[in-house]
Amino acid sequence: MVDQVDCLWFLISLLVIFIKFLRKGITNMALCSTNSPHHPSWKMITESSPSASSASSSSMVTTKLPELASKSCKVNLMTDEESVSLENKKKKMMIRKRPSKIVIPKSFVSLEFGEAEKEKDLGEKEVEVEENEYCLASKKGKRHVMEDGYGVITNIHGDSKQAFFGVFDGHGGRAAVDFVSEKLGKNIINSLSALLETEEEEQDSLELAIKEGYLTTDREFLSKGVSSGACVATVMFKNGELHVANAGDCRVVMSKNGVAYALTSDHRPSRDDEKIRIENSGGYVNCRNGVWRVQDSLAVSRAIGDENMKKWVISEPETCKLKLTSECEFLIMASDGLWDKVSNQEALDIVMKKKNSVRSCKELVELSTKRGGRDDITVMVVDLQKFM
Repeated sequence: MVDQVDCLWFLISLLVIFIKFLRKGITNMALCSTNSPHHPSWKMITESSPSASSASSSSMVTTKLPELASKSCKVNLMTDEESVSLENKKKKMMIRKRPSKIVIPKSFVSLEFGEAEKEKDLGEKEVEVEENEYCLASKKGKRHVMEDGYGVITNIHGDSKQAFFGVFDGHGGRAAVDFVSEKLGKNIINSLSALLETEEEEQDSLELAIKEGYLTTDREFLSKGVSSGACVATVMFKNGELHVANAGDCRVVMSKNGVAYALTSDHRPSRDDEKIRIENSGGYVNCRNGVWRVQDSLAVSRAIGDENMKKWVISEPETCKLKLTSECEFLIMASDGLWDKVSNQEALDIVMKKKNSVRSCKELVELSTKRGGRDDITVMVVDLQKFM
């Protein structure tokens, strides 16, 4: 006959074992449900800081989402058809894979020469903007967060013919795009003002100011110790001239009498001059899975930020300038999410068909998506006739 005490201890032991398994199961469920943190945003880091100086009402600044030294260069007005054969030679080895993450910030910008206007949150899946001087469409790709952005400053110093436009494509977190969107346009204009205070305006004054604006923005961002980077393409209008700059693979294309002219050249490690520059700086370039990369990492050779790659991935922009004429119709500024799927001339033809409206930007975004584009896409069209 089984002793009652032994039976009682046996039942108590079973109960203790059951409670242990139950507690372990609850703990595992809690760990599985915990979400990993997102990349830090520059706006989150600085949100507690007071906003900059108050702005005058004579100018409007719209900051949505944007590097640096510039050698003043002549524009190679090569048509899209003439450049197709050259591009095709490298196409197979230049299949683009973007490094990870950057989102368009939600921010205010306050400038001495401009009135701050709250930006629309480009973290949204789709954004459309239509203004007198420009229109824009932006769409998030397959990543968790939106990594494209843009910046606009119009009516600089009360002059309707002076303006700044920028399109930005980030990687490695949204911090760099947030920072560039707030600082780049302001730094360029402040650099020009400082330059003109010390000497008379010269032919290359704005190119020097653009270079300094890019470099200053890069230094300021790197000083924060935040890891990420952003490709940048910008234009400035002043005295009837168009000043173009870029660092990375955002592109600016001009329509002149219905023909597409690329005003920028993508900064990728596959470019012979960029490869030589990187190797002369002690770095290396290699091709992995059809994509050329710096240090087996970044697929662009110039950008703002990227602290751990700064020795090779510089923020110095290439620049050029043009005198605007009646033949100059509009600009298409876009991130590589468009240009990887749509040619320069094809994009121009669509914009002309839609008469420079926001519908043309939307159609370009949709076309890239239909062709298998998975990257974020931002397309801005700027009416050149407004700045003559």
